[in-house]
Amino acid sequence: MSGSSRPRGSGGLGGFLKSRRDALSPAEAGVEYRGGRRRVPGLRREEVAHLAGVSVAYYVRLEQGQAHNASDEVLLAIARALRLSRTETEHLLDLARPSPVKAAPRTRPEHPDPRSLTMLESLGNRPAVLLGRRNDALAWTPTGHALLAPHLPFSTDDPHTRPSLPRLLFLDPQVRETYADWEAEARTYVAYLRLISGKYPDDTRLAELVGELCMKDADFAAMWASGRVKACTQGTKRLRHPLVGALTVHFQVWLQADTPDHRLEVYFPADEPSTDALALLDTLVHEGRTGRARREAEVGFFE
Repeated sequence: MSGSSRPRGSGGLGGFLKSRRDALSPAEAGVEYRGGRRRVPGLRREEVAHLAGVSVAYYVRLEQGQAHNASDEVLLAIARALRLSRTETEHLLDLARPSPVKAAPRTRPEHPDPRSLTMLESLGNRPAVLLGRRNDALAWTPTGHALLAPHLPFSTDDPHTRPSLPRLLFLDPQVRETYADWEAEARTYVAYLRLISGKYPDDTRLAELVGELCMKDADFAAMWASGRVKACTQGTKRLRHPLVGALTVHFQVWLQADTPDHRLEVYFPADEPSTDALALLDTLVHEGRTGRARREAEVGFFE
């Protein structure tokens, strides 16, 4: 993918408007419908224009990418007409902002903020991961690593080899099998990547990630084409863990004000069996690290 490629996909602003228009029924939008066959799955363009109080010609130009510098007032009216959520409205405004014509430079590798690392270390044996803009694992606690990717090396120091959680979710069969509700997890990841793509349209590494996953996985391509966007600040993961069996965890995301695209995701057991499973996982992690330290000490003693 070239340096000037953009990760927006599905037609940028026009594609997003069409996907939301297709997803909204006349009944949901409060449009009177007298029956008969409709040629579109959701609202017609003229219906959206009427609800938003703009001309049909202007709305058509927006979907065709021919209307530039639309005012926030018009965009917010369209957002109300399409019943967009706050996150979807934010994404609409991001897409509508003018983009530079020149080719974007390659994005620099991400590095975790020292304060975020200090906060991560303060969590002790609590499972947690520090995520970058594209959902790369910038750092994690030992139990967080064991929960999410125990088959991978612990170190995340090298930006070129650190784990990409979206790649693992779609392209690593072992990780894919771990999620009891893989499709829901995958849709959340894709919707978040699309939200970020609107905020950082010149992030070439994000463009390459989206392009790679679209080419290598049909499920990702279909989910990306749906146009859904979603902020991911809390939720639940149901796992079939290879070491401790079935467990369910809730997670909460913490943001640092001056680096909001880096997120600390902390996991909590959802029930008593999951509490026991996480305790067992932490024990296995501790025993493994103690065993490695003992072996390294023994090797050093006999050298």
